[in-house]
Amino acid sequence: MAQISTDFADYCCELLTSLGPCRAKRMFGGWGISCDGLTVAILADLGEGDTLWLKASDESRTLYEQAGCQRFSYTAKGMARGLNYYSAPTEAMESPALMRDWARLAWQAAVQAHGKASTPKTHRKSARKPPE
Repeated sequence: MAQISTDFADYCCELLTSLGPCRAKRMFGGWGISCDGLTVAILADLGEGDTLWLKASDESRTLYEQAGCQRFSYTAKGMARGLNYYSAPTEAMESPALMRDWARLAWQAAVQAHGKASTPKTHRKSARKPPE
């Protein structure tokens, strides 16, 4: 995995600001992005360049696939492996407004994965709206 720049991590945090303050932390040659203590995204270059990978759930996986997003997958010890993260839609990478609905999906998946019944502090009213 290639090293991800701090500038890209900062930009991705900016894209996810609709969730509230995000924190990027280095991990395994990439970055993890969290909001309210939950990891909502990871940053990694799996050979296609720096990529924002958003947390997905069984319910949201189809939405990511319909938008042409790729599942985070890699090979370790000769075996194909995958994580429940999908690349962000290309158009959503252009602005926080275009990323907002996808950020909410990632938040919901992170909440579900951790068994918490909450929404980000800044968007409690509209956290369940799917991407348009």
